[in-house]
Amino acid sequence: MSELTSLRNIGKEMEKKLTSVGIDSAEKLIESGAKQAFMKLKEAYPSVCLVHLYTLEGAITDVEFNSLSEDKKKELKEFSDFLRK
Repeated sequence: MSELTSLRNIGKEMEKKLTSVGIDSAEKLIESGAKQAFMKLKEAYPSVCLVHLYTLEGAITDVEFNSLSEDKKKELKEFSDFLRK
């Protein structure tokens, strides 16, 4: 199993948070997907925000989080907004 920090965008702090919610490898993050991982993080850490979701998606797709397509950013923002309701 690969370390989470082997993925783009994932630093030590994000690795610690993901591990605390049961996502302790790159494979587990990829398997769960950005949205599912974000929901787990949001439950444990209510202060996580849209940028965290972008970071997760970027890690899974091997793209710098700020280079995600506008369509993908829009989709993720809608998901994040939905969770706030």
